[in-house]
This record gives sequence, C-alpha cells and structure tokens, in this order.
Amino acid sequence: MCRSIKTLRPPYTEAPTEADMRAAALQYVRKISGFRSPAAHNSVAFERAVEDVTAATAALLQSLEVRGHHS
Repeated sequence: MCRSIKTLRPPYTEAPTEADMRAAALQYVRKISGFRSPAAHNSVAFERAVEDVTAATAALLQSLEVRGHHS
C-alpha cells in the first residue's frame, strides 16, 4: 500500500520540491489512515491532512541545520 518515504534533506535530496514534500505527505497520510484513496465523506479530512503534513515538512526542512554538508 505504501512505498518508503525518501529522505528529503541534504545530502540525500539536494533541493526537495513542493511535489517531493507533497508525495511524502500523501504516503504518510495513506499509511496512518489505512486508505489509499478515501471515501467521499473522508476526502476533505484526508486532503487537509496531506496539506498540513506538507506544510509541516516544509517548515521542518527549512529549520534544519545540516552540519558537515557544503553546498
């Protein structure tokens, strides 16, 4: 049901895109909800969760200080 979520920080991924973060968020929400595609009555909550996790991912990646990595 759920592929592995890839690491999105350097040096694993140099410049993660919004699409990368959303893909990881979608995989996470699918995994924890148990739904690959939610029923209509759960679709708003599912999509909101994907958006929230995407935003949290972006905030985390912007806040991390990766030592020993030179750009």
